[in-house]
Amino acid sequence: MNAPHPYTSQVGDFDSLARRSTEPLAQLTQRLQRHTQGEVLVSLADRGRYATDASIYQSLPLAVLVPRSDDDVVSALGICRELNVPIVPRGGGTSQCGQTVGAGLVIDFSKYLRRVIDLNVEQRTVTVEPGLVLDHLNAQLKAHGLWYPVDVSTSGQATLGGMAGNNSCGSRSIAYGNMVHNVLGAEAWLSDGALLSLGRFDQSQGAERQLGERVQQLATQLRPEIEAHWPKVLRRVAGYNLDIFCNQNVRPYTADGSVNLAHLLIGSEGTLALTRSLTLQLSPLPRAKVLGVVNFPDFHSAMDATQHIVRIGGSHLSAVELVDRTMIDLSLQNPAFAPTIRTALSPHINHGQPAAILLVEFSGESKDPLLPHLRDLVTLMGDLGLPGSVVEMVDDSPQKNLWEVRKAGLNIMMSLRGDGKPVSFIEDCAVPLEHLADYTDALTEVFARHGTKGTWYAHASVGTLHVRPILDMRRDGAVKMRAIANEASELVRQFKGAYSGEHGDGLCRGEWIRWQFGDKIHEAFGQIKQWMDPIGLYSPSRMIDPPKMDDERLFRFPSTYRVIPIETALDWSAWNVTADPVTETVSAPGTGGDPAQGFAKAVEMCNNNGHCRKFDAGTMCPSYRVTRDEQHLTRGRANTLRLALSGQLGTQALTDPALWDTMDLCVSCKGCKRECPTGVDMAKMKIEFTHHYKQHHGYTLKDHLIAHLPRYAGLASKLAPLLNLRNRWPWLARLTERVTGLSAQRALPAWQSTHTFNTPLPGVDIASVMRAERGVVLFVDTFNGYFESDNARAAYRVLEAAGYSVHVAHRPDQHLCCGRTYLASGMVDQAREQVRQLVDYLLPLAQQGIPIVGLEPSCLLTLRDEALQLGLGEAAHTVAKQAWLWEEFLDREHQAGRLESLRTQFTPAQAPFLLHGHCHQKAFDLVSPIQRVLALIPQSSTTLIETSCCGMAGSFGYDAQHQDVSMAMANLSLLPTIEKHPHAWVVADGTSCRHQIDHGSKRQALHVAQVLARHLG
Repeated sequence: MNAPHPYTSQVGDFDSLARRSTEPLAQLTQRLQRHTQGEVLVSLADRGRYATDASIYQSLPLAVLVPRSDDDVVSALGICRELNVPIVPRGGGTSQCGQTVGAGLVIDFSKYLRRVIDLNVEQRTVTVEPGLVLDHLNAQLKAHGLWYPVDVSTSGQATLGGMAGNNSCGSRSIAYGNMVHNVLGAEAWLSDGALLSLGRFDQSQGAERQLGERVQQLATQLRPEIEAHWPKVLRRVAGYNLDIFCNQNVRPYTADGSVNLAHLLIGSEGTLALTRSLTLQLSPLPRAKVLGVVNFPDFHSAMDATQHIVRIGGSHLSAVELVDRTMIDLSLQNPAFAPTIRTALSPHINHGQPAAILLVEFSGESKDPLLPHLRDLVTLMGDLGLPGSVVEMVDDSPQKNLWEVRKAGLNIMMSLRGDGKPVSFIEDCAVPLEHLADYTDALTEVFARHGTKGTWYAHASVGTLHVRPILDMRRDGAVKMRAIANEASELVRQFKGAYSGEHGDGLCRGEWIRWQFGDKIHEAFGQIKQWMDPIGLYSPSRMIDPPKMDDERLFRFPSTYRVIPIETALDWSAWNVTADPVTETVSAPGTGGDPAQGFAKAVEMCNNNGHCRKFDAGTMCPSYRVTRDEQHLTRGRANTLRLALSGQLGTQALTDPALWDTMDLCVSCKGCKRECPTGVDMAKMKIEFTHHYKQHHGYTLKDHLIAHLPRYAGLASKLAPLLNLRNRWPWLARLTERVTGLSAQRALPAWQSTHTFNTPLPGVDIASVMRAERGVVLFVDTFNGYFESDNARAAYRVLEAAGYSVHVAHRPDQHLCCGRTYLASGMVDQAREQVRQLVDYLLPLAQQGIPIVGLEPSCLLTLRDEALQLGLGEAAHTVAKQAWLWEEFLDREHQAGRLESLRTQFTPAQAPFLLHGHCHQKAFDLVSPIQRVLALIPQSSTTLIETSCCGMAGSFGYDAQHQDVSMAMANLSLLPTIEKHPHAWVVADGTSCRHQIDHGSKRQALHVAQVLARHLG
């Protein structure tokens, strides 16, 4: 068993929890359930999901409360005070230093306490609850021409309460300052239950005034110490803001020089009070931006140039951000980021392979006044000996795309495979710009002495460079971490910088507070903690009396970490590797020593960054978008799998019912495959899990009906009139629901007596298609063959009209199938056999370079994805290289100029098109080809529906237990958008998508093949 007893996995003050009996813990649970309306989570799996954040640490809480109201927080505070149970507040759980994990009660503010309480547009102020996510606030402010400008890279996940606790900064702090510069007031509960309203000191009264006077007296007494030891940089977030009474920041905390007591809480990391609300200062939303991307031949020149770049642009300069070679290379390997990062590379620097790039942004009211600053940047770089180094981006779209890649920088860095990962502990030391190049050179030498190297990115404009040395925390990582930290701290002191410049202290840097400020100031911090939290209830052993950063009892991956051996059903060997931390050379697949054959290492790719906690873009994670539960999040699932595989949930590994509850609402959308910066493919992981779970617990009738559909479809189609009665007789639907578990509220796909497989499409034989000048293979899947044959006929008709010789893949003795239904049911062995038969049939055609086109995204793309992990060797890869979605193939042919004759045959569009992309199309970046193919139709107009999963997801939406969740997903944006466009033709290539649209909107959705066929003259 890897993990210690749940109540002994902490250090410092948390050790007292181990000595308690279970009675107070039972009391905590019972009283929370009795006296709050919130969700009380106490299972080992639930607590395990909250035991980690984006740091290297793991600390199991006693319980988790998800409060629904302020009253729940007040009740929980009273209960914890009486039982002496610590409280750890939590927002998005994206902290990188362990601020949001700990023993005691974790309170998750992010699900319910996320309202805008008051907005004053004239005064440019807003009051919010602490669980509100930054991007969600800015989305509401956009209509008023305002925004909250502390634009952290995790803006889609970071809550404002968490940002205040961390004193977050963001890419544009050179223009707007840090969180502390943009907070006007705060309401917060002290541990004795008192609610303080903190704002301007000169307007304070009562308890607030008394607190301010105490802090003022401390600051006055310690002024010489403060002036001597306080880092004189913008980016200093360590300790408490004792200097509010004698500002040491290069940017004053307030515009008018006043003292604001709310700033005591900013950066306090939940150790002083629980935030009820925050009042924030807003800024006008920049109307225009231009971007100059400066390419450098070596890292040193990028660092040295920064001090010169910040002198141009004046008040229009809003950001100077670094992207290093490692991040560039990793971005180029990620299909979601590669096209964007290529637009930033100048061919004049290292032949398009720069060692680093700087993103230099200028902002203002309009673009014209900003263009001279771009020209100044070009001139400057020429003067510095780097002509041609600047890629100018004036249009908004390429700028936005590149900033998205930059925002994902940390997570891209974490996509390195193997046990060695970039580790956060010195990553945001801040130094004055004039020392930046020397500091980075010296630190690089430190890394080299310890057999590693660092990955660099972030805020060059303010001297804060996020650097993470690559370390293996399961082996010698802790020793190297301590040695590197000791040497790095001396460099920070030498260059008069701040050891903690953005991401806070937490478990990682708490011990360095005394080092940074000296004994007297550290003792003053202790006094502030005593005044505001005299019983030590809030996040104990943080900032005051913290643990050692390298105490491995707090590590997520301590040296005692072990993985339970399992025999995997899929091939995970690509993850079972080691990597050299200096050269990043990856060993051969299967050589990484994972007892789970690479599956555990694939799961461990999740670094808890929380990128999956999003709602406004992309696909992932559909179930989280409707439940907002950590359990139904890609991160939550990966964490639970990791805990199970390492024995921390017991010895049942992948057969634990708690794990089934966690994986059940994963719709296998593959959104994470593309959108997760570290490449966590939860859809594939669900196949592996389902295989093990069902092998142990057995398959249900519903499992067999779904999995074996391709085998019995031919027989069932002969009984179509009888089987279709189920959709017409409600009593029969209710009866079949009780027997099969398939929802009576939905019509099942209607069987067809006449279909593609008993009324074959005309087409040429294999020999003829191999001889044909323009040959193509049409792979008709089970769904478009037996249930919607008109789609297959339409596809055939268009291909023939385009001049192709079409061979329809078929075997008279065996229905050719991709194995998708078997994979979804966890029957991997049966799927392997189905795919083997299909691959054997298609291989001779693929070897001749003949395109193989399919209609159903989930089926065709199985050949390019899961089929490669079924152990079928090079044959599967050969077929995969020739496998194309129907519209993807047509788009390729159009780009090559081979569809001109087809274009002339299309009649003008009869109506606008409304396009919904199948999740797998999105995962493989195959929605754009549909748009381009539809554009072949004269006078056509296509609107893409910005939506996550439709909610049907194969058989998911037919399950009676999933009906409500399925419809909630559809109602997020898909169905409302369709309702707003009553006259449009709805286009959807996915079979299940079309059925969901029909069920939810009573509108027929068409496959793109049908649309093109209907426009053939």
